[in-house]
Amino acid sequence: MELTGRSIIGFRSGSAQGKSSFGFNPATGERLLPAYTAASAEEVDEAAQLAHRAWAEFRRSAGRERAIFLRQIAKNIEALGDGLTARATAETGLPAGRIQSETSRTGYQLRLFADLVEEGSWVDARIDRANPDRQPLPKPDVRSLRRPLGPVVVFCASNFPLAFSVAGGDTASALAAGCPVIVKAHHAHPGTAEMVGLAVRDAARDCGLPEGVFSLLYGSGSEVGMALIKHPLVKAGGFTGSRSGGRALFDAASSRPEPIPFYAEMSSVNPVFILPRAMRERRDQIATGLHGSVTLGAGQFCTKPGLVFMAKDDNAQTFAQKLGALMVGTPEFTMLTPGIRSAYQEGVTARVHRAGVETIAHISTAPGPGVAHAGPALFQTNAESYLTDPELSAEVFGPSTLLITHAAREQLLEVARRLEGHLTATIHGTEEDLRDYADLLAILETRVGRLVFSGFPTGVEVCHAMVHGGPYPATSDGRSTSVGTRAIFRFTRQICYQGFPDAGLPDELKNANPLGIWRMVDGQFTQEPLT
Repeated sequence: MELTGRSIIGFRSGSAQGKSSFGFNPATGERLLPAYTAASAEEVDEAAQLAHRAWAEFRRSAGRERAIFLRQIAKNIEALGDGLTARATAETGLPAGRIQSETSRTGYQLRLFADLVEEGSWVDARIDRANPDRQPLPKPDVRSLRRPLGPVVVFCASNFPLAFSVAGGDTASALAAGCPVIVKAHHAHPGTAEMVGLAVRDAARDCGLPEGVFSLLYGSGSEVGMALIKHPLVKAGGFTGSRSGGRALFDAASSRPEPIPFYAEMSSVNPVFILPRAMRERRDQIATGLHGSVTLGAGQFCTKPGLVFMAKDDNAQTFAQKLGALMVGTPEFTMLTPGIRSAYQEGVTARVHRAGVETIAHISTAPGPGVAHAGPALFQTNAESYLTDPELSAEVFGPSTLLITHAAREQLLEVARRLEGHLTATIHGTEEDLRDYADLLAILETRVGRLVFSGFPTGVEVCHAMVHGGPYPATSDGRSTSVGTRAIFRFTRQICYQGFPDAGLPDELKNANPLGIWRMVDGQFTQEPLT
């Protein structure tokens, strides 16, 4: 595929005139062609106008039509094959196997949403039939369901060039809901974005969908991204990235004359709690698993465990030594961008010089030819220092973690009470530990979106039950998830029909139930038609 370096605006290509930037290979520093031209203010407006016009038709499309579209996107992306793998690997420094895994995941989640909307029950159709004889007032016929919000802006993530980017979970769930999508590409992998963007555009055109159902724009977040989120025709946004970037966009979305929902996944340190019996029984096994989780993908996962809490005893000391030896034996990494590597090095250096923090392992590396090389780091402190130094709870994005020892049970509970919102919390324990620490679990349930037992949080299963969200600052809205089929609800609103004749109702609410979906009728779930 020949890349053009231009935005995709509906079915046409954007201008080649204006500010431009290049992708870079973080392992070698090589500049990758072509240059990518930032979208102009006029092109931002054109994409929004097209999306708004497309929404008038796309929101009324049947679930089976959207399912065909989503499956065609998956098919087109998979057909890119080795070319997509090669470009994504060059732009990110990630190994080919990781890119191939992400490609499979992207196709799977597109098909998962296709199955969801094809079946149709996701709309949460509810019917309360009229009762004209009710006293003192007759009961009206009331019916409701979910409908799409309107055009959605999706911001690509740096650390997942496929699964959380152009055709990732935010895009898949928004399209499944019936919302046109405008994607703001990430500067770290522009060529990958163009290849996937063309696959989505071609699917829309081949499926006979209106122009504007999908657009892909290049440019900076502070200019193009802000212009998109402030555009009056945009009705929602989805973001995965830094706390500063997500918060800035969230504030802009909230301060518009018409505020809109903005779903940002931002910052998470994903605490791990190793309870006493598990430490005694599986100390070395947990250390090995934790090492793999902390260093997976150079620690550039939003679910990387960054805090590890354990009782202060001989087992904890041996555990720290074991984990330190594993870290020291870990080869250096290529991080996604020089900027991410620089931020990581700043965070590690700050901990090396932090009072009350012991450096157990720190592999110092030169930036390398691509100025993105870095080594792992392991630190240790105690609960007293952790509780009095807020900086120790900050995220260090990269292959590093902090061990924290506690001297008493109440100290551990106090640590849990003072946690910020996180995506995950992990408990390593036995069933007896769970009974003994039920109060700890009760606290953690209020702090995270996903509790993991005797496992590790890296790796987020794409399934119906998954929750990939959490209280602020893990996300801007702790009631939501960006992974799993519940993600579709973010881009919908509820609408109610009262007293309508059957012919005037959407198919999902008609008496005959022509779609055969599950509905709540007078408080009971059923697929049966109404008589």
